[in-house]
Amino acid sequence: MKFSAMALIRVIVALIFISHGVARIAYHNMTGFGGFLEGQGLPMGIVWAWVITLIEIVGGVLLAVGRYVVPLSCYFIFQSALGIWMIHWPAGWFVVGPGRNGMEFSVLLIACLLGMALGRR
Repeated sequence: MKFSAMALIRVIVALIFISHGVARIAYHNMTGFGGFLEGQGLPMGIVWAWVITLIEIVGGVLLAVGRYVVPLSCYFIFQSALGIWMIHWPAGWFVVGPGRNGMEFSVLLIACLLGMALGRR
């Protein structure tokens, strides 16, 4: 079986989303994340926190093995765009260096996800 460059990107991007979901559970941050979501105007924040977390973990595993690449890429693009809008945009572009917590990493994830989704069509 040939492992392509796109497969490598798909697996790494999937691992990033999986690690976010697993870390949120491992560091007992579900309540904090749910509270953040409620603070953004989303009702039942803890329920949404669990839904997002489970999609990151289960969806990330499915993405890593090449299943449902287009719909999962679209979902993760949406999630990443919301993260930019809610968190990273006010912090600017840079994640580190001239800034802190900016949107550059999320933009890179979106570009990778977009490439994966378009590459499957």
